[in-house]
Amino acid sequence: MRNLEVYVFCLCLILTTAELLGPEARKKNENSEDEEEVVSEDLDTKQSSPEASYLKELTEAMNKEIVTLQEYADALRNSKDTVKEDDNNKDSHLDQMEYTLKLLKKSLLRHSDTAWIHNPKTGESIENEIEKLQENPQDILDTLPPLPEEEEVELTPELKEAKELYEIAMAKLNRRSPDLRASILQVKQAADAGYVPAKIKLAWSYLFGEGVELDMDKAKNIFEELVVEGNADAHAGMGFLYATGIAVPVSQAKALVHYTLGALGDSDYAQMALAYRYWSGNTVPSSCQKAMDLYMKVAAKVASQVTFSGGPAIQRTRLIDEAEGGGGGALDTDLIEYYQLLAEKGDVQAQVGLGQLHFQGGRGVTLDINKALHYFQQAAKTGNAVANAFLGKIYLEGGDGIKADNETALRYFRKAMEMNNPVGQSGLGIMYLQGRGVPKDYNAAFKYFTMAANQGWVEGQLHLGFMYFGGIGVRRDFKQANKYFSLASQTGHVLALYHLGQMHAQGLGVLRSCTTAVELFKNVCERGEWGSRLMLGHAAWRARDSDSALLQYLALAERGYELAQTNAAFLLDNGEVRMFSERERWARALQLWSRAAAQGCGAARVKLGDYHYYGLGTHKDLEAAAYHYRIASEQLHVAQATFNLGYMHERGLGLAQDAHLAKRCYDLAADTSPDARLPAALALARLNAATAMQQILDSPLAVVFLTGDSAFLSNWDLYLITALLGALGLVVYLRRPTQQAAN
Repeated sequence: MRNLEVYVFCLCLILTTAELLGPEARKKNENSEDEEEVVSEDLDTKQSSPEASYLKELTEAMNKEIVTLQEYADALRNSKDTVKEDDNNKDSHLDQMEYTLKLLKKSLLRHSDTAWIHNPKTGESIENEIEKLQENPQDILDTLPPLPEEEEVELTPELKEAKELYEIAMAKLNRRSPDLRASILQVKQAADAGYVPAKIKLAWSYLFGEGVELDMDKAKNIFEELVVEGNADAHAGMGFLYATGIAVPVSQAKALVHYTLGALGDSDYAQMALAYRYWSGNTVPSSCQKAMDLYMKVAAKVASQVTFSGGPAIQRTRLIDEAEGGGGGALDTDLIEYYQLLAEKGDVQAQVGLGQLHFQGGRGVTLDINKALHYFQQAAKTGNAVANAFLGKIYLEGGDGIKADNETALRYFRKAMEMNNPVGQSGLGIMYLQGRGVPKDYNAAFKYFTMAANQGWVEGQLHLGFMYFGGIGVRRDFKQANKYFSLASQTGHVLALYHLGQMHAQGLGVLRSCTTAVELFKNVCERGEWGSRLMLGHAAWRARDSDSALLQYLALAERGYELAQTNAAFLLDNGEVRMFSERERWARALQLWSRAAAQGCGAARVKLGDYHYYGLGTHKDLEAAAYHYRIASEQLHVAQATFNLGYMHERGLGLAQDAHLAKRCYDLAADTSPDARLPAALALARLNAATAMQQILDSPLAVVFLTGDSAFLSNWDLYLITALLGALGLVVYLRRPTQQAAN
């Protein structure tokens, strides 16, 4: 067998040389037969040259070599009966080598003169074989032997027990169980037993201080141990450490290597991190196609795990807004208890509201289907349409100890549909579409989905998109599918976003757009189960554990989450994190603000201007500051940036000093945001006072200040000057462009 491999290698080398030294291909001409004759005469002349003689000898030698190799393979195959049964792997290897010869021969048929190759085993002509090859290249791929299936390693009884323990712990964590330490303890027990996924989870827990004491060195040791074994998720973990300089020196080159190896091993973290780098051009050349390929793989995983309901809700809190008194965070405990009190007293709206919160989770409420069932059942007794519809959804999907029951779901859906509830209409459509509890009826399904979609219900729009996309019960229409998927995507439904991404990636019903497809797939990827880390990071920040919050946000920032980049930069900016020196803290914050600004975050763009204005993490550059403020003002319509531009125009800082442009900027800031009206009014008062004072100094009244003679001024004139001077002093505190201005 070793000799055969050497022969194949020599043959490949000869083929390569032959292509380089071979004669020019004959030029095809379909216009006239006379030109073809001229070409053939030229070729005959060339063949008489020394090069043609050399080529002839070379082809004859290659012909003999192929025949020899074929005879050798036949001889080995004929002697296989004398080989022992345990040598089956050699026969398989022989088949592969024989098939390699066949492909080499076909390659020669395509690219070389075919007259010197003859196949004695088949009666087919060489021309027919060439025609078959030219008909469909996919036929060659179809004839390839299938790759051997990777058999799952049989787990020992100890590992099976560890796997069960790990799955129980993860089920608790995925439900956001408050008993975090007990769940992580189970994960640790499974990891100590040698179960690899548990080791990965434990390493991240050490890194985040999740249920255990924060210990970055332990996390690094676990990752390094598993990297030696080739674990893809461990490569992703080491990529994160090297990218952020946590527990190891910063090395973007090593991070890129680990991310690449992790992505090849199908690690979703590594694939997202690498896709974001290709999309943003961060440490690698920008490549939309590579980013799309990687994002598409992760998006397919996310879409396969999502139900038609869209999955649990994830609360996305921007720390910079919450710190400034903005809303959008979790509901207060007192408010939840108040709703619970109302629900127990029979308030239907409170019952429905609590049922929906527990059905989807988020806003500080734990995902709990059983509690949702309890509240919906109470509201359904009063005939509430929404409660009946959601009871139908619960019994249709089941889960958490609730057995799926098509008959019960059908009964609740019909009650809701009779009250013209879109959730009930969509639920009936699903049952007719899938034939669950009723015979399949695509027409009925289409009717109910249309009724729900006309009322703006996302699931009705989504399923209409599916029916048009697949031609289910209707004529296939990609434009209609794109219409309904677009409507459903406005609420952020994962499946709608995913199918829109597929349509833009393949050009189905729309013009093919790699950029749009990447944005859609990225949106889908960021709605995976790992997105719940945003809420865990926020909870850590609320618990005054800034280091844990920072590390969790940094992990998501590497995946490309703009919100995580902004929140991590905010933690570094306000000095709550003590992991880095002040100089390094400003530099890291600047990098994160820059990445978030590149993704369209207005607050991050303003922060970039501030950092260049004050020289934080970089040298002071007023022109660069004005550049970032202008982008935030003109493209993102941020009142803070417009106000800052007015201040810089007023003072002539990095921009031409121009009172008219300053006034225009102050007016625009006041119109953009109600919060900017008071600071803009004070700034305008200061500007007007300064302008008036300058006019006074340029007038004959300036004599008063030069000679001390004020006899020719009336008392009212003196009062006016005093008032103007007072107005100037009133707004002195507005000297800083960002700190004193409105958001």
